[in-house]
Amino acid sequence: MWNKIMTFLREKRDIVSYLVFGVLTTLVNYAIYLPLYNFAHLSGGWSNAIAWVGAVIFAFFTNKPFVFRSHDWSAKVVLPEAAKFVGCRLGSGAMETGLVWLLVDILGWNGNIVKLAVSVFVVIINYVASKLLVFRKK
Repeated sequence: MWNKIMTFLREKRDIVSYLVFGVLTTLVNYAIYLPLYNFAHLSGGWSNAIAWVGAVIFAFFTNKPFVFRSHDWSAKVVLPEAAKFVGCRLGSGAMETGLVWLLVDILGWNGNIVKLAVSVFVVIINYVASKLLVFRKK
């Protein structure tokens, strides 16, 4: 049984490591969003936008080496990767912030529940975009 688990983890390393760092990125996102929304009483949209910035920075610096095994930190490699990474995340971040704004600020739904539901879709979209567009193998 243990050997089967280890074989699975080795074969699915990219997905497993992305899930681990995706959870950590989501925790960073929530650690910023929840106090801003619940205690500072910023709108759902603004709280999400600010949390997005922190999460994207954390995600880039963890996904690059640990998920996609890109270890070249020279400017000629990092700058294009970072630009593509942020570009992809801008799309999903705009979608996430727009949905939070619409569902929480306009329709009055619970901001904590909406944030969680929307995050699931964003994690999936970000993995596909990072895999296919940002850290793809040459």
